[in-house]
Amino acid sequence: MLRTRIITAVALLAGLLAALFFLPPLLWATFCALICALAAWEWGGLAGWGRKARVGYGIALGCLCLVGCLRFVPGLFHGSSGFSQQALPGALSLLFLFAGLFWLLIVPFWLWRKWPLRNWSAALTGVIVLVPPMLIFIGLRLAQGPLMLLAVCALVWVADIAAYFSGRTFGGKKLAPGISPGKTWAGVIGAVVGVLVYGNVILFTWGSGKIFGFEIQNILLLQFIFIGLGAVSIIGDLFESLLKRQAGVKDSSNLLPGHGGILDRVDSLTSTLALIGFMNLVSLFLFS
Repeated sequence: MLRTRIITAVALLAGLLAALFFLPPLLWATFCALICALAAWEWGGLAGWGRKARVGYGIALGCLCLVGCLRFVPGLFHGSSGFSQQALPGALSLLFLFAGLFWLLIVPFWLWRKWPLRNWSAALTGVIVLVPPMLIFIGLRLAQGPLMLLAVCALVWVADIAAYFSGRTFGGKKLAPGISPGKTWAGVIGAVVGVLVYGNVILFTWGSGKIFGFEIQNILLLQFIFIGLGAVSIIGDLFESLLKRQAGVKDSSNLLPGHGGILDRVDSLTSTLALIGFMNLVSLFLFS
């Protein structure tokens, strides 16, 4: 099992790096749309849909992601300084707004109430959860380069690793025992501290406030942004854990031997990228 996990992890990392650094824009968008389609297919499984509905939903969201990208990505980011109010369409602004508010306001309440995925609401929720972060994933690489997008991915990895080791070391009160018994508040603190340290290292390395799509020179404000990104990455992980528990499955699928499915690998990234899009939208109107 460990050997399978290692082989899959190496293959995934090699494939991601190759796509990230070498694919031209159109193929990069197609690659990301395929990931979105597979994640949507898994989402349908968590919602309890049949095979045809899952396949249809996967194709629909993959096409939605690709069409949205082809139409809107040139306006997603303006140079290296975040969103451009002139280029960003109103429909896309609303989508990013809904996605940000979903993770900040609705998901915490969802986790508390433990709502199940149901019919049309599951389809709508899947669009909000999967499409906006994937558009950010595509646009950030095209606007600020593969290294910055890799830095965003690493932020999620740092939060996950820091939460794991701090939780194992200090233990203490459980964060959400009914959803994910292994997570503790010590893990949350460790994740936030880890992201703060990592974010400031990246900020120092890049040498300006242009980081993760933001052009904000206020260092204190950036600290709050780092804290928010670390916290929302944990919320994304908890949200998928709840859906899997309700569906009675350990993994979202078996597409990735030893690692479960696509959603198992991007759960924290979806929430983090959605928050990046939302915060960029807010900063546009506050600081432009």
